[in-house]
Amino acid sequence: MVRPLTFFSLLVAFIFIGSIFPSQTVQNHLEAQEQNSLAPFVPTPQDVVNRMLELAGVTNQDVVYDLGCGDGRIVITAAETFGARGVGVDFDPQRIAEANANAERAGVSHLVTFIEQDAMLVDVSDATVVTLYLLSSSNLKLRPRLTRQLKAGARIVSHAFSMGDWTADQIDEFTDERGNTRRLFLWRHDGTVRP
Repeated sequence: MVRPLTFFSLLVAFIFIGSIFPSQTVQNHLEAQEQNSLAPFVPTPQDVVNRMLELAGVTNQDVVYDLGCGDGRIVITAAETFGARGVGVDFDPQRIAEANANAERAGVSHLVTFIEQDAMLVDVSDATVVTLYLLSSSNLKLRPRLTRQLKAGARIVSHAFSMGDWTADQIDEFTDERGNTRRLFLWRHDGTVRP
């Protein structure tokens, strides 16, 4: 027989749950995530991913960093299609878990790594290619870090958004498989640090 919960047992349960998940702590965590977000999570369609990697000229000699990697599809595709090594960076633990599961399913876990970190703090000095699907304002925030840390010759590809007055070496405008117009920007880093 199931006994009904008494007021006292409900009160104890609420106190216990409140001590584990204090609402202010949860609220603070959500606010911190929102402040650290460089863009909302919007997955890049697979045909656009392919086009970004082709535009960058990715090969098996490259190390591809995706800042704001979401579910990991860009670095996973770089590994699967080109044999490149990849690093995905995202501050959302749920996205990182999803990316790791996707890499495992694709059989490329030995080539890719996913880091739960703020993209503004990550060291990208090992990257030969950096991919972005962030807002223009976020690209501008990252620009000094990218141009300071990347070696000359590294390529940066951004889906949809530019980097202010830094003129892209190439702009690729096309219609995706769903009929949407897409624009990709490619910069080849010349070693100049840009504020």
